[in-house]
Amino acid sequence: MKTTTFLTFVGDQCGRAEEAIHFYTSNFPNSEIKSIIKYAEGEAGGTPTLVKYGVFTLDGVEYRISENNYNHAWSMTPGVSLFVDCDSEQEIQTLFEVLSSDGGQVMIPLDNYSSDNYGFGKQFGWCQDKYGISWQLNLLDL
Repeated sequence: MKTTTFLTFVGDQCGRAEEAIHFYTSNFPNSEIKSIIKYAEGEAGGTPTLVKYGVFTLDGVEYRISENNYNHAWSMTPGVSLFVDCDSEQEIQTLFEVLSSDGGQVMIPLDNYSSDNYGFGKQFGWCQDKYGISWQLNLLDL
């Protein structure tokens, strides 16, 4: 058995899945786009410009993505986030800045370890990117 994170872009985010794939793979090391399949003309759920199904990796971890134009009563939630253990202060600062900028949101500011920031590692921050995906970034206390 294998579990994989699946991101579904609906509502206001529908039409941004391919942009997100390129954004993520260009900002994480050891990342690649494995496949992007678009809807066929007239196919239910989308148009030929939308991603029916995509697969990409971030630092070697596989993610799947899709978008559709159905009227769903849900979208992304910060209750589910992607947790990233970073190897250096430069890496965590760069990723936090990139992910929280350009329409993103800082949920817990990136700060050095203290008793009020959960204490997962040496440095921790939580943000939401411009696509509504929530990220927890942690600098391992090596």
